[in-house]
Amino acid sequence: MSKPRIAFQGELGANGHEVCLTHFPDHEPTPCPSFEDAFDAIASGDCELGAIAVENSIQGRVTDVHHLMPASGLRIIGERFKPIHFQLMANKGARLEDIKSVASMPIALGQCRKTLRRLGLREEAAGDTAGAARQLAEHPDPSRSALAPALAAQIYGLDILLRDIEDKHNNTTRFLVMTADKSPPRPPEGAACITAFVFRVKNMPAALYKALGGFATNGVNMTKLESYMENASFAATFFYVEVDGRPEDPPLARAIEELAFFSERFEILGVFPADPFRG
Repeated sequence: MSKPRIAFQGELGANGHEVCLTHFPDHEPTPCPSFEDAFDAIASGDCELGAIAVENSIQGRVTDVHHLMPASGLRIIGERFKPIHFQLMANKGARLEDIKSVASMPIALGQCRKTLRRLGLREEAAGDTAGAARQLAEHPDPSRSALAPALAAQIYGLDILLRDIEDKHNNTTRFLVMTADKSPPRPPEGAACITAFVFRVKNMPAALYKALGGFATNGVNMTKLESYMENASFAATFFYVEVDGRPEDPPLARAIEELAFFSERFEILGVFPADPFRG
C-alpha cells in the first residue's frame, strides 16, 4: 500500500524535505518546483498534505505564499518551526582553498553573508538550495560550491567543506501544514490554538482601526498582522492575521463579529495547535 503524500516547495534535499521527514515520517515527501505547484498538488488531491514555508526569522515572510493562500481553498491545520543550518558543499575531493563561487537561493546566500564575504566567494543565484547541490553533482567543478542543507549533500554525493555557516544560529523558518479538506478535524480540547484568517475592510473612514478594536477590548492576543496587495491593486489591501484562541471562544467570537461588521470580506483559513517551539 502506497504512503499518503506531502508536498513541499523545492527539490529533494531542501529544508522542506527535511521538515517532511522529521514531522511526517508516514508520508511520502513530494517535491514541487514552485509554491504554486505545491498548492496545486494539495488542492488537486495529488498530495494529502503540504508543508509550506511562510516566514524566516531573519529574512521575514515568504511573499508568494500570502498571495496564494486566500484563493487556494486550502486550510491550515498545523505549524512547524525548523532551525535552519546551511552547509558549504562541493564535489568529492574539492578543497576549500580552491573554491571560487557558491550557488544557492538568494535568501540562503543572504543568511550566510558574513562567511561568504570572508571567503571571498562569488555568489550565484539558484532557484532552490537543493537544486544548486544537484546541479553541482551533475556538472562537477572543483572551483564551485553550493549552499544547502546537509540532506542535500547526502542525496547528491557531495562533500561538506564547512558546516552551519549561517550568520545567526537562531535562524528559524516556520512552515504551515495545509490540507484541501474543507472541514479538517478540530485541534484537541485543551490545546493552545491559533486562528488564522484574512480580511479586507470596507471603504469607510477609520475602518481598519474600528475593525481591529474588538481584539483589544476583548483581550485577544494578535500575534500577526500583515498586509498585501490583491491583484496588484493599490486600492484593494488584504490583511492576513493570526490570533491566539479558537473562533468559538467568547472573547475571540466577539472580536471576530466586530471585525466582520467593518469588513467586506472575511475568511478563516485555519484553526490549529500552536507549535511547542513557541514556548
